[in-house]
Amino acid sequence: MTTPQKIDPFATEHLQSDLKGRSVRGGVATLTSQIAQFAILTTSTIALAHLLTPRDFGLYAMVTAITGFGQSFADLGLSEATIQRPDINHRQVTALFWVNVAIGLGLMMVTIALAPVMGWFYREAQVRGIAIAVSPVFLICALRVQHDALIKRQMRFMALAIRDVISCAVAVPVAIAMAMHGSGYWAIVALPLLLNFMAMAQSWLFVQWRPGLPSRGAGVRGMISFGGNVAASYVILNTSRSVDNILIGWYWGAGPLGLYSRAFNLLMIPIRQLSGPAFSVAVPGFSIIQSDRERLARYYLHAVSFLVWIATPIFGFLFVGAAPVILLALGRRWGGAAPVFELLVIAALGQLLLQPTIWLMVSRGESRRLRNLFFAVAAILIAGYAIGLPFGIKGVALSGSLLLLSIFPWVLKFSFRDTALTLRRLGAAILCPVLVCLAGIAVAELVLRFWTPPSTPLHLVIIGVCFAAVYATALLIPATRNDLETIVSVFRSRERAAVASAGNPD
Repeated sequence: MTTPQKIDPFATEHLQSDLKGRSVRGGVATLTSQIAQFAILTTSTIALAHLLTPRDFGLYAMVTAITGFGQSFADLGLSEATIQRPDINHRQVTALFWVNVAIGLGLMMVTIALAPVMGWFYREAQVRGIAIAVSPVFLICALRVQHDALIKRQMRFMALAIRDVISCAVAVPVAIAMAMHGSGYWAIVALPLLLNFMAMAQSWLFVQWRPGLPSRGAGVRGMISFGGNVAASYVILNTSRSVDNILIGWYWGAGPLGLYSRAFNLLMIPIRQLSGPAFSVAVPGFSIIQSDRERLARYYLHAVSFLVWIATPIFGFLFVGAAPVILLALGRRWGGAAPVFELLVIAALGQLLLQPTIWLMVSRGESRRLRNLFFAVAAILIAGYAIGLPFGIKGVALSGSLLLLSIFPWVLKFSFRDTALTLRRLGAAILCPVLVCLAGIAVAELVLRFWTPPSTPLHLVIIGVCFAAVYATALLIPATRNDLETIVSVFRSRERAAVASAGNPD
């Protein structure tokens, strides 16, 4: 009787034979997971918005606007370093694990020390306690960075999907129950703590690797340098997404910040649910084929086209239905968030397409260029927020959205340097879904101009019917059919690959 050969948890050679099949199967698994998470998190958003006040959310947003800087720096980009590096070993991953833990512990202590300063800055005493309570998230996340990276490196996307759904299914009911029993903003504080703890525990269960003791000479200096640039890029990007909250909280107070942050976070739910799994699938796959410029370009364009086909009807629907969506999801007390939500949706596709620039540059090892790119983007957006601040939360939303759209072609051109990608090729890949979405917006706006539905649910149904009719009509256009046939062919190849891999397991 022969003993089954164990696969090296750090090796990726065995993934080459079925890279496309693994990527597609991973995409299906993560997309299914994201649909489930979207449903759970949307339920959480609606329930907590009806149980709590804009001030509760504003107080929490005051803290996370600042701690978000540390969160983006917490793993020092060492997850991406583990995924992207062609060869890696146990000593190196162990060294990176302890670096992550040290950073997480340090950030937790810094947050605790800065808690009184945050309370003074915002002139809100409750902010101090909230900051201390959320600080353990840094350490919890640090404990799972390398385990998550090994799961992604091995393209075990089903494990990630199961983990994320279970985490949401446990954490969200607890937070809602706390809110129902009068916990106030503490229910919001508890949610990320529970989510991250559940994810950390499951990651350790799924990965049959345990860190050893730290040692010198592991050869991780280059990986830390690479990861540091990636982490700096995330810090800079999150700065551009947090400074608006900091400025509004300081200038306008907790109430207006609560309205703005809920509108922004509601929009970010679909963006994160789409970009998160796409990142998990794309970066390992792109890293494996990084030396083949044309193949990398084709994979990139297929991935972006698929992402845009899914995203554009969602964003179009949210743009037309901003007011009824806010009313139905959050309640009448949140009516002031509706115009902000509509203005933020304008740049939603740009926010989403920033993610593929990260996939491309991280997978090619261009962490320094990524850092420089996001530094320029953040500087421009922060200037825009400052210009819009005196005009209220709508001014901040409008200035930020318009500036992001105006600089986006340059962002893409910069990220495509030294690749086989061009703006023309990308435009051809996303033109059809974008035009169909714009047609859906035009039809829905036209119908609503001549008829105002008597109820909020009917209002949203009418918008949905308009979009469904436009997308059904678009199937008569050859370009639309060609795009969809390409996507279907990819899924068919996934089925063939699944059959082949079942007959020839790794």
